[in-house]
This record gives sequence, structure tokens and C-alpha cells, in this order.
Amino acid sequence: MKQFLFTALVWLAFFSPAQSQQLKSPNGKFVMEFSLQNDGRPSYSLNYKNKAVVKPSTLGLELKDDKKSLLNDFTVVDSKTTTFDENWKPVWGEVASIRNHYNELAVTLNQKETERQIVIRFRLFDDGLGFRYEFPSQKNLTYFVIKEERTQFAMTGDHTAFWIPGDYDTQEYDYTTSKLSEIRGLSEKATTANVSQKSFSTTGVQTSLMLKTADGLYINLHEAALIDYSCMHLNLDDATMVFESWLTPDAKGDKGYMQAPHHSPWRTIIVSDDARAILASKMTLNLNDPSKIDDTSWIKPVKYVGVWWEMITGKSSWAYTDEFPTVQLGVTDFSKAKPNGKHGANNANVKKYIDFAAKHGFDAVLVEGWNEGWEDWFGHSKDYVFDFLTPYPDFDVKGLHEYAKAKGVKMMMHHETSGSVRNYERHLDKAYQFMKDNGYDAVKSGYVGSIIENGGNHYNQFMNNHYQYAIEKAADYKIMVNAHEAVRPTGIARTYPNLIGNEAARGTEYQSFGGSKPNHVTVLPFTRLVGGPMDYTPGIFEMDLSKMNKDNNSHVNSTLANQLALYVTMYSPLQMAADTPENYDRFLDAFQFIKDVAIDWSDSKYLEAEPGQYVTVARQAKGTNNWFVGNVNGDTSRTSTIKFDFLEKGKKYEATIYADAKEAHYKTNPQAYTIRKMTVTNKSKLAQLSAPGGGYAISIVEIKK
Repeated sequence: MKQFLFTALVWLAFFSPAQSQQLKSPNGKFVMEFSLQNDGRPSYSLNYKNKAVVKPSTLGLELKDDKKSLLNDFTVVDSKTTTFDENWKPVWGEVASIRNHYNELAVTLNQKETERQIVIRFRLFDDGLGFRYEFPSQKNLTYFVIKEERTQFAMTGDHTAFWIPGDYDTQEYDYTTSKLSEIRGLSEKATTANVSQKSFSTTGVQTSLMLKTADGLYINLHEAALIDYSCMHLNLDDATMVFESWLTPDAKGDKGYMQAPHHSPWRTIIVSDDARAILASKMTLNLNDPSKIDDTSWIKPVKYVGVWWEMITGKSSWAYTDEFPTVQLGVTDFSKAKPNGKHGANNANVKKYIDFAAKHGFDAVLVEGWNEGWEDWFGHSKDYVFDFLTPYPDFDVKGLHEYAKAKGVKMMMHHETSGSVRNYERHLDKAYQFMKDNGYDAVKSGYVGSIIENGGNHYNQFMNNHYQYAIEKAADYKIMVNAHEAVRPTGIARTYPNLIGNEAARGTEYQSFGGSKPNHVTVLPFTRLVGGPMDYTPGIFEMDLSKMNKDNNSHVNSTLANQLALYVTMYSPLQMAADTPENYDRFLDAFQFIKDVAIDWSDSKYLEAEPGQYVTVARQAKGTNNWFVGNVNGDTSRTSTIKFDFLEKGKKYEATIYADAKEAHYKTNPQAYTIRKMTVTNKSKLAQLSAPGGGYAISIVEIKK
């Protein structure tokens, strides 16, 4: 590792009387200016290539029951600049090595009347800006409650935004594309029904927020290293085009309980005039601490299948019986219950999935609905809802473990909490030990429904601390975590790489709940995935879900080729082949791509990108000279044109191209695809049709001499 750290007065200049200070990025393309307004209120602005990105914007925090708060009347008492440059290797990722290079300015402010001090730390990278508030240990600021963080992002115009409504409990919305000025009028329509949701403003939006200016700048607003703090949303003043931070409250309306020394998460602004650079940015990861897990040898990417989609579509059920209107764990005797005949997690069905995984080289099998309690698990504010230990009579934990182990397949655990967080923490040690005793080393956790303990929300400080506790406790047991319905990620997987997946967005399951927009997967890489990988659960081959369940009239708004491409465009070290074995058996030639595609990478090249329209990515499988390409397309048919100049010079490769047929369309002809082979070199080019809601996937294997 190459690393150096030194203190210098590089890029720092003082201007009287406003005490303005400038910081430049290592390549000089970004300039951040910090200053104090006349009333002592901190302010910053950001320019990129001499263009204003963020106009002067104020900073500070409003405190509960505090006359002064941390808003104004500050003076600068110290300023320090540093430059930092290192290369670090992620445990898993899109690339084998990441450069972390920034210039930093740390400004210490003293509030005259209260003699309280805060530090505002800015880090300026070649791809954007991160800044945070720090609260040093001091006599006059020990315990305090945040009423609201008043961080502003003043936009330079009425930009195009790719947004979902601000909500304390869910991110499971389709993205809306509109001008900032149009958010207010579209907010109600953009807020669709969910089992747990709470909007706070008709101009509130969630991060990661993607923006595009009229003159072609791409801007992404988000946060990094969200630990022991509330999740940040953004509230827009559409008269001035100024966003202000809006933290998620607890049941009392409080937005953060602080004890100095402490600090906020980083507020991030990634900017480029090339959309591909937004996707390639590693700034969010770089603003997180290095791994706190010393031995990471047990953390491995996972490709899996599972007993899940058949329940999502309604073909089978999580519940074992229809006889019990209510269940009490330890009291209800399931051995005397009549099975409903639809329970998916039964021994014979699970063995079918294990056999399928073994035959086709998958690492693991997820099984949902294996444990007692699913008959009345939801909607009753039930505390003791699951024990995460007791299986239904038709699920043989040890027998299935031994069956899978004999075939070289792991079992993946499922823990649904139903929002009963106290109950989950009560059982966590026993549940994790139960996993280890039975050969499970990865868990999919869920937080469906309202948080019942304190009437709080999914994204407040209390819940964020719970998610973090579960990750850290899992690391003690060498267990990997894939959390669903949890807070959206902010790069914490660098610090705890056992967090190998999150949902925290509208995933494939919504294709069974009425469908998602066909361009949804062309927006997610610019928004949700900026903070970390998503367990999107791709790979659906049967789009007409009435064929799975006659009562389900939903349609998967995607072509089959688009589903293949998602394994490359939607980066994750955890990838599910989400459809059923029967549907894959019908299209084994296309299924070959899912079998072949890697899930850990040495390098990634973003070849084409435009939010809401298309994304094309090439990735090199770690430890090989093989590459995979994925292209996903939006609503309109287009021809994707790419070069293969990422391939090694002087070598020949066989490319297998899985593409939309000419007549393909996500709605009318989604299963029309073609497969062809061609020899390519680093001088080759390709022009490939992508249908509406379509795309293509390419497997590129070096031809050995």
C-alpha cells in the first residue's frame, strides 16, 4: 500500500473580513470555498471546471431546548489542511484496488456566547466533496439533542431530478424524472402504497438523489458512513431551489441524541460532466473507515437460488397451516396442525432447489418460511413473533443441511423480524449460534411493517444503531448479512465487509405486485447503488405471472435479455437467480449466462450511461482474463455502440452475446432473444439493438492458444 500524509497550507487562502478559505481537489477541477457570513453562520460553495455546482449554502444544527443552537455567531479559531493518498484493496468489489486521494480542510469554529466548539471537515476528491460536523470533547457541549440539521445544498437552477418521495420508512418507490420545480405537483402520485410509510413533505426527496443540469453536469447528493445518527433526507425550497437536510425523527420528534466527542455522517456531492464517472466513483466508500474485521477470509461472494419467488408470486405460502387464526410460540402445537398444502419450505421442495443448485454450480439455497409463526406474523404489533430457532414440522434443519453439504451447497438463513426489533435482539446470539451449528454462514434479514417498539421509523438513529448492531454481532459469529427493509447503505460495507447485501429500494418483488417502470434499472445505479450493492434478485424468465399463480395478473416489465444484463449492471457480491427451477429449465441456453457470470471483479469499465435511459458496463472476473458485459435499456429502443478496447492487446476472445431479438419488447414479447458467438479483440466494436425495457449480456472468454 502506498500512503502518505502531510500537513500543508496547500490551496488555503485567507480573505478578510469574511475569513473565506479555498480548497482545491488534487486535479484542480473542483474548488470549494468556506466562509462565515456576517452573522457568523458557516457557509460553503462548490465549483467544478469553473462552473458553479452548489451556490453559497449555510451549515449548522438546531438543538432542542437550546436558545443558541449551533447555527451562527461563530469565529474561526483554527484551520488545518492535509493531503492524503492511498491505495486499498476491498474484500470484494467492482475493482481489485481503490485509490483514496483527497485534499482536506478542517475548520475549528468557536461560538462566542457559549464558548462551544465544532469542527467542519471538508474532503475534496477528484470526483466530489464530502463534509461532516465534528463535536470535540469539551465542557460546554456534552449531551445534546438534535432538533434538525440545517445543512443546505443551494442548486444553480431548475435541474432535472431522478427522485423518490421523502419517507421515514420505505424507499420502495419507482423513480420519477422531473424538473425540481415539478416535484411538489408530482409528489402525491409518486407516493404509492406500502405496508409501512411516512412522508414528511410534498417537496421532500430521498438520497441518493441524482440531478442533471441544463448544461450537462451530473450531480449526486447523498451521505457516507451513517453510524449512530439519523438518515438524511432532503427538503426542497422550490422557490429558491435550495435543498436542506431533513433527518428522520423518533416517535417524540427528536432527530439525534448526541454525546461528545461525536460526529455526523459525511454529506456527499459527486459531480461530473460524464455520467459514467458518477457510476465509477468510489468516494462514498473512501469516506468510510477501513475494515474493522481483521480476518476476512470467511467473507465470500455468493450466487444463490431460493424458495422465495414462488411465495412472492403467490404460488406457495410462507405459512404452514391455514387452521390457526393466531399463533403463540411455544404454546401452539404445529405437529397437530393440518398442512395447507401450499407451504414452500417443505423438505421435498427444498431438496429440489438444492439439487438444482448443485447441478448448475450455485453456492447456496435461501429458504423463507421455514420457521414457526408465519400464520399471524404481520400487522399485529406482535413482540414475540419469531424465535428464529424452531422449524415447522416439514422442515428438517439438520437433515437438509446434511443433504446440501453432501452436494457442495450451503443453506442461507432467513430472519424476518416483522419490525419487532427488541425481539430480534433478544434472540440474536442464539439465532446466530443456531446458524453456525447448522452450517449457515449468511442471513437475509427483514424488517417488514412498522417498527413496533417505540412507534419509531425505519431510518431514525435508534434503528440505524440496531442495523449496525446486527452487522457487528454477525461478524463475531463470522456470518454475512443481507438486510432488507433496512436503511439504504452509505458505504459501511468497507468497514464491515460482512454486509454483503442490502435491499433498501424497490426490488424485483414489485414486479409481482403490479410491476415497476421498465427504466427502473437504468436509474438505480445512479441512486441507490451509489451507497453500496443491492440484493435486487434478478433473473426472472417468466414475465406473465398468471402462469405462476392464476390470481396474479402482474407482468414483469423487462425482457429476458435485460434480466441477464442485471447481473453485470446491478453490482453485488450477492446475486440470486430468483426464478424457479422449472422456468430456468425452459430456457437453459439463456440460463447459461447466469451460471457463467462472475460476482467478484478485478476491474470495471462503464462504457455508456445516461440516467433513466441506459447503462452499459464491462467487468473483468477476478483472477481471470474473462470479461462480462451488461446493457440495460429504458423505455425507447436504441442501438448500443461499444468498443472492446478494455480487452488485453494481442489476445483473441470468444464473445457469446445474449440479446433482444428484433421483435422483442418488455410488454408484448419479453422472451424473444437471440444467442450468437463471435471472435473479438481489443480492436473490435459492436452495435447492438436494445429493445424497450431490454438489453443484452455478453460473456467474453479468452481463446487459449
